[in-house]
Amino acid sequence: MSLGSDIFVDPTLVGDADRTYTCRIRRPEIRGSDTNGAPNMLNQPIRQLGELLATGGTTSRALIEAALAAIEDPAGEGSMSFIAVAADRARAEADAWDSLRAAKGWAATFGGIPIAVKDLADVAGEVTTAGSTALAAAAPASADAAAVARLRAAGFVVVGRTNMTEFAFSGLGLNPHYGTPASPWDRSTRRIPGGSSSGSAVAVADGMAPAALGTDTGGSCRIPAAFCNIVGYKPTARRVPLDGIVPLSPSLDSVGPLANTVDCAAIVDAILAGDTVPSAPADRPDGGLTPSTLRIGVLRDFVLDDLDETVAARFDAAISALSKAGVSVVEVAFPELNELGHINRDGGLAPAEALEWHRRLIAERGDRYDQRVRRRIEGGSGASAVYYIEVMNHRRRLVDRFTEVAEGFDALVAPTVAIPPPPIDSFPPDGDPSDPDDRYYSATNLKALRNTSVGNFLDACAISLPLCPPEERATTPAVGVMLMGPAMSDRRLLRTAGAVEKVLLEVG
Repeated sequence: MSLGSDIFVDPTLVGDADRTYTCRIRRPEIRGSDTNGAPNMLNQPIRQLGELLATGGTTSRALIEAALAAIEDPAGEGSMSFIAVAADRARAEADAWDSLRAAKGWAATFGGIPIAVKDLADVAGEVTTAGSTALAAAAPASADAAAVARLRAAGFVVVGRTNMTEFAFSGLGLNPHYGTPASPWDRSTRRIPGGSSSGSAVAVADGMAPAALGTDTGGSCRIPAAFCNIVGYKPTARRVPLDGIVPLSPSLDSVGPLANTVDCAAIVDAILAGDTVPSAPADRPDGGLTPSTLRIGVLRDFVLDDLDETVAARFDAAISALSKAGVSVVEVAFPELNELGHINRDGGLAPAEALEWHRRLIAERGDRYDQRVRRRIEGGSGASAVYYIEVMNHRRRLVDRFTEVAEGFDALVAPTVAIPPPPIDSFPPDGDPSDPDDRYYSATNLKALRNTSVGNFLDACAISLPLCPPEERATTPAVGVMLMGPAMSDRRLLRTAGAVEKVLLEVG
């Protein structure tokens, strides 16, 4: 089905979308000069944007223009949040969706809604640089990554590829090649956005897209979500295919969304996983959960150690709010988590698995790497086969133990990150000459990753929720609350998170 000179919609994909993602409506008058597409429009929930498109309250082109205007705003963070912007292609695809609605009176529910894609995922015809200049001369991708293809099939329009920590190997979000976008909180100080999905998080927080694709190997969706006061979801890793994603650690890698609300994250997650999109948000009274039906376990071991005072106070306030709202809150012992430091004493799984992929590229273009990232990757050279197998065996044991600990709870909860985001300029671009071991960077990175990496090691699904509504992102300290569930309990966890979300947004 041709919808324009540069656009072709596969009828089989439209059929799939019609079954799972579309709505049929009486065709409204589609306004060509829609004025509702201001940049802040993209802070509205995805479900609401779909309803506006269906009823003629806006157009796909208006949404894309809003996204592009926000990205191009010279006073904003777009130039550092995006490595590449697909403006012409996005406009053409938006016009195609608007034409389909006008001609047929229906289209995919999310047809023409903008979405951003982390530069770790292949986009057909474009070079996947993974936040690095070492891959700048690589051949363009011949096809979309499986996750990107599923988003396109559901109607989303990719507006560009977002910035990230080079090769996804840090939880801080710093990038010496393309710049580092600032967290929306306390922007005059310019604080780190969290990584590695830094650009995706800032793009969502600043209204450049209502959702973005990220990856999560040790917290790379959840850390930037916490540091940018948005929602970030790490699904059970095997639910979403990794085809077309530059790997970091295949044992730990997962692909997930960053979004404004739990419902937005649940919609995108369902599409990524090839699942049925939830018919309504979990906080709706018609079949949704309520606080009084929930049983939440508060992890007390490991994840509460050495918390920043602000994080500790806001986490305590969140737990108190849940309890007052009627949630059954129970303290949970999981002392085996205290073994993680010893288990991962030589770096754990990620450095060894990353080095296997990177060793040839480092030999050829190692001088092009962020040297902080290179050092972490090359740390994998010290891992013996015996150590690697030992870590895998410990992991299997703790995954089984996690399933036992989580039994009877809707979710286990912890602070997402033990610290709020520090200033960008506290990390000298080339390291601190007085600290050749870069100890501050290393210690801060470990602190940022500590709690979230628990979820990856336990093969969990996990979500970070903000403690403020979107309009307060700039003024509320960036602290997240993380909910976790055992592998393949994703639907249950997302429904639980939707019920918890309303309570947490009232934490002052």
